[in-house]
Amino acid sequence: MSLLKLFRQPYPVPESAGNEWVIGAFVGGFLLLFQPFGIADWHTPDKVLKVLGFGAITTGVMILFDQGTRLLPRYFAEERWTVGREIAKILTLILCIAIANRLYMSWLMGWTMREGWLLSIGMTFLIGIFPTVGVVLVNYILQLRKYEQQAAHLVLHKHRDEAPVAAQTTAPASNSPLPGALPATELGLVAENEKDRLSLNREDLLAIESSDNYCTIFYRKKGQLTKELMRSSLSRLEKQLGDATPMVRCHRSYVVNLDQVERVSGNAQGYKLHLLNGQLTVPVARKYNDTLVASLK
Repeated sequence: MSLLKLFRQPYPVPESAGNEWVIGAFVGGFLLLFQPFGIADWHTPDKVLKVLGFGAITTGVMILFDQGTRLLPRYFAEERWTVGREIAKILTLILCIAIANRLYMSWLMGWTMREGWLLSIGMTFLIGIFPTVGVVLVNYILQLRKYEQQAAHLVLHKHRDEAPVAAQTTAPASNSPLPGALPATELGLVAENEKDRLSLNREDLLAIESSDNYCTIFYRKKGQLTKELMRSSLSRLEKQLGDATPMVRCHRSYVVNLDQVERVSGNAQGYKLHLLNGQLTVPVARKYNDTLVASLK
């Protein structure tokens, strides 16, 4: 695999773990303990507090940077995130921290903007490149192997195929559907305006994806993947599905019909569910891994 192709591979968006204070404390403690970059020869009142200030600056920049990424949810969406973007993001963060700490040092020492500015920033940036690339690539390989191996051991089976038959044998023969009610094998989904409706066989429903105030309903029609856009929240449509349809939340934006999952694959971002001969692929968010895998087995 070429380096350019490797940088285009999917990469999981790190979940915010609130470790900014830990990293800031580490930076401050490291500088205070080893006193590199001439800090050992620095004689000034309140030296300890001033040195720890570099850690506080690091924490502040990381918090602001994290908040800034939230302003661009589409750019940082996991379906678009790659190895290259992760490396670029970390290097940008390192550059921002280096600039902020350099400004802090200039303020403490009374330096002008020309005194070693480009050299110190450039050195910090160059030093950060190699460990950043190394850490990201190692994590990519570990996550890729993990999910590929686990996905290969998943054996799927349609464990609810006989549920309608069982229901028919136990139900009294005298029972008849209520006037206007859909047959047990059919499903009716109604939009928020109570006018737009979609009726289909339960077994043909594949998945539902939410986007803003709309949902895209994926279903099978004459063996082909068909889509229907409906103005509704995902939670509202979930309530209309009922217990007879094995729809399970696998992502904040998806619910999927487990009985129609034909194959599970894995990449560094996690599991992918394949339906209708590969015509539809549904991602699985990491927070749903355990419950979904247990349901699929």
